[in-house]
Amino acid sequence: MKERRILPRLLRLLLFAALTVGLYFLSKATESKVALAFAMAFAVLAVETLLNLFLGLFKPEAHRSRTLLTLAQSLLKYVAAIVILCWGLSILGVDLPTIVTAVGILALVLGFGAESLIADLVTGAFMLFENQYNVGDIVEVNGFRGTVKEIGIRTTSIIDAGKNVKIINNSDMKNILNRSSNVSLAVSDIDIPYETDLPALEQKLPALTEKIFQARGDTFLSAPRYLGVQALGASGVTLRFVVEVPEDKIYSGARLLNRELLLGFKSVGVECPFPQLDLHQR
Repeated sequence: MKERRILPRLLRLLLFAALTVGLYFLSKATESKVALAFAMAFAVLAVETLLNLFLGLFKPEAHRSRTLLTLAQSLLKYVAAIVILCWGLSILGVDLPTIVTAVGILALVLGFGAESLIADLVTGAFMLFENQYNVGDIVEVNGFRGTVKEIGIRTTSIIDAGKNVKIINNSDMKNILNRSSNVSLAVSDIDIPYETDLPALEQKLPALTEKIFQARGDTFLSAPRYLGVQALGASGVTLRFVVEVPEDKIYSGARLLNRELLLGFKSVGVECPFPQLDLHQR
C-alpha cells in the first residue's frame, strides 16, 4: 500500500526535475524570461513533491502527530503556490513592492468576496490550537460518523465504516462529538422463551458472562453486564446485555456479543424463541 503511494510521487518528482532542467537550459539559450519562470515553477513543485514524499514516510501513532503531519502537507501546497506566484512575477520584471501591494489587494478582495474561505482558515487554526479532534479520532458531525482521515487548511476529511469519504469545510465542523476518548457500550438484546425459569437463568449469568470475557478479552474491556428484562415480546422475553468496548469496535463488539450469548444460552439449555401461533377451535 505504501509503495502505491510513493511510486506516483517519485514519477512526479522526476518529471518536475526534468522539466526544470530542460526549461532552465532553454531560458539560457533563448534568454526567455517566460521559460525561466516556468523552470522556477517546476523547481518549486519538485521541492514541494520531495517534501511531501519525505513527510509521507512518517507514520506516527499519536493522533496529534498525525494531525500536524497532514496539516503540514496541506500547508505546503499553499506555500508553493504563493512562492510560484511571487517569484514568477519577479522573474518577469515586476518589482517586489508591486508584488506585495498586489498580494495585499488580492487578500483584501478575498476578505470581501470569500468570507467562507477566511472562516475555514480561521476555524481550522482554532481547532488545531484547541485540540478539538485529531487525525485518527472517531467523530460524529451532523449525523455522519467516521474516522478523521485528514485535516487540511480549509477542509477536514472523514471516512466512515463503508469507506465513504466526506469532505467538510472547517467552518462547518460544528457540534462535534469526539468519541475516541470514551469507552463505548455495545448493546445486545436477546430473547428467551416465556417458559424459561428466569431466576434460575439469572443465577447462571455471572459465570456465563465471565466465560465470554475470558474468551473475547481482545475485544471486550470487561465482562458483559446483564441489565434485566428489556421487553415482553410477542414470542419471548427480551433480555438486555451491555459490554464495554473501544469506540472503533462498537459495532463488531455488538455482533460478537450477540454470537457469544446465543451460544452461551444454548450451552445452559435455553433456546431462543421463534414466532408461534396458538389456534383455538370451538
